[in-house]
Amino acid sequence: MFSRLLIANRGEIACRIARTAKRLGVATVGVFSDADAQSAAVRACDEAIRIGPALARDSYLDGGRILEAARLSGATAIHPGYGFLSENAAFARACAEAGVTFIGPSVEAIEAMGSKARAKALMAAAGVPLVPGYHGADQSEETLAKAAARIGYPVLIKASAGGGGKGMRVVGEAGAFAAALASARREAMAAFGDDTMLIEKYLDHPRHVEIQIFGDHQGRVVSLFERDCSLQRRHQKVIEEAPAPDLDPALRRAMAAAGVAAARALTYVGAGTVEFLYQDNAYYFIEMNTRLQVEHPVTEKITSLDLVEWQLRVAAKEPLPLTQDQITARGHAFEARIYAEDPARGFAPSTGRLLRFRPPPADGHLRIDTGVGEGDEVSVHYDPMIAKLVVWDEDRARALARLSRALRAFQIIGPSTNLAFLAALADHADFAAGAVSTKFIEAEIDRLLPAIPAAPPEVLAVAAVFVVLSARREAAARARASGDPHSPWNAVNGWRLNDDNHHGVELRDGDRALRVLVRFQGDGFLVDVPGAGAALAVRGCLEADGAMEIEIDGRTSRAVVLRQPTLLKVIHGDTLYSLGLAEGIDAAAEEAVGGLSAPMPGRIVAVLVAVGDGVERGQPLLVLEAMKMETTITAPAGGRIAAIGVAAGDQVEEGRVLAVIEPAGEEGGKPAGEGVIKPVGAEASP
Repeated sequence: MFSRLLIANRGEIACRIARTAKRLGVATVGVFSDADAQSAAVRACDEAIRIGPALARDSYLDGGRILEAARLSGATAIHPGYGFLSENAAFARACAEAGVTFIGPSVEAIEAMGSKARAKALMAAAGVPLVPGYHGADQSEETLAKAAARIGYPVLIKASAGGGGKGMRVVGEAGAFAAALASARREAMAAFGDDTMLIEKYLDHPRHVEIQIFGDHQGRVVSLFERDCSLQRRHQKVIEEAPAPDLDPALRRAMAAAGVAAARALTYVGAGTVEFLYQDNAYYFIEMNTRLQVEHPVTEKITSLDLVEWQLRVAAKEPLPLTQDQITARGHAFEARIYAEDPARGFAPSTGRLLRFRPPPADGHLRIDTGVGEGDEVSVHYDPMIAKLVVWDEDRARALARLSRALRAFQIIGPSTNLAFLAALADHADFAAGAVSTKFIEAEIDRLLPAIPAAPPEVLAVAAVFVVLSARREAAARARASGDPHSPWNAVNGWRLNDDNHHGVELRDGDRALRVLVRFQGDGFLVDVPGAGAALAVRGCLEADGAMEIEIDGRTSRAVVLRQPTLLKVIHGDTLYSLGLAEGIDAAAEEAVGGLSAPMPGRIVAVLVAVGDGVERGQPLLVLEAMKMETTITAPAGGRIAAIGVAAGDQVEEGRVLAVIEPAGEEGGKPAGEGVIKPVGAEASP
């Protein structure tokens, strides 16, 4: 076994590889770009080395930088994970030349499977079934058109060097062939620098079934059963499962044997996946991935094996740990890929800080693979996958029920996510029945993307009470820091001069502008919500992380509310609502809040004033560093510094009270009520 392993990847797969390596006693070396300097993957490794700026081509895709990191660290092996350089034959060759073990198959195997045309020729020679098609060297339009006519329409034009749906066109009739071919060639050349095309019979309702195989240096090859990856959108997998549902036992055995035959044809070493399309009780080879797959955890759950451990042992030239007869499967597993994306906007990637990231607790039935944590930033530079949620149970129905519950229990606030979309998939009756194909999401997209519901009165009440309880908490903090903690100006308890005891909160729900009135009543509130009829009796307790224990008209529930400058994110039940906060608490309550709040999370670089100092409007008070920029916090009005709640070097969260100013001439009275300060004078951090 290797003494020191460099992990040439990032995110959840780097964390996952590090876990196994540490369990085996192998020291780990991570690599990171500037965007990932504080990432979970860096923390997961024993040491980490910077390899360049944020752009992947200048860091994770730069084989020279990675090999230099291996040299500097003394690593004798490199695990590429998946993506990036994992199927790059030139990098595998460079590793061999540098005397570093590449955790993957031979250069020859990678090159053979990197060309779809060559791969299909090898598979045909090995007796592996192929989709009827043309994979020849003659690329003239006339030859390709004749091949399409011979195969029979509809046909699929596909780039030989392609992937991810690029250079791919479905053609339904001969008259449309020439234009589709020209378009596919242009796209393939732009994406891959190669416009070689394949023509195949188009399957209109196939399933995507793949076989996990493993080979060792001793010439043994085994199958670790199959996975079904039919739930896809834009040719990208969304939910995978193992084993594949509703396959005839004889067909399962035949597909596994075909996967093993494919690996033997390449004298394959390491982990690989042989992918098939399955339709009408027939299966056809489409490609072989010469690496570990994103969905490998479902195979691990049903076999109780660690595939990364197998990769390391095989790369160290140990024999496969088990023979084919010793490998067994039990139960059923699903994996859901949780992405930072907006399904309602065509699954456009979303970015931003994870204000709340609370997966359901892991146990023997549930596993979370992730490379992020609460407070981390989802960057524009890399794949938007946040986490993989993996569930297992004794049978498919129970595993699917677990998946549905876990998706609803997963709390993420910050970037948009596909959690609700995944939950709709998990609950779909046809998916539960196993009646799916690679076209399933496309056909059912309208049912899977329900309209965003209007926030019900209970959610509006929760949001308004949160605003008031937050104001009360900030007022209490200010009171503790002031010289007059009993002043009525330092309270948000409903007391006001010449007025009744209420606060108005201005909210916006979609196109609806709403004023919610919160009246104090004993140890709770009466909340008037437009359209709700009678006022709601609400009692609530606000925790530091935004969680709330709420009782509404005698019914108790849990909620989570996080505040952004002009937005409230509310999780109530299993639904996430976004509510605009037009004015916050009304003017009288805003005066009671007072204080200067951090406009963003960051680190206090300097405190420029002291308690008791007189200040003028616009005078610099503190310097906050966030996202490598310094922001100067200035006084919103003239007065005297009554309290300072931070010191240089402190890390602060968004909204934390930094300082309190008493207006000039009102020493000991109510603080200035200018609301949340606005950063000015931003400049580059040294």
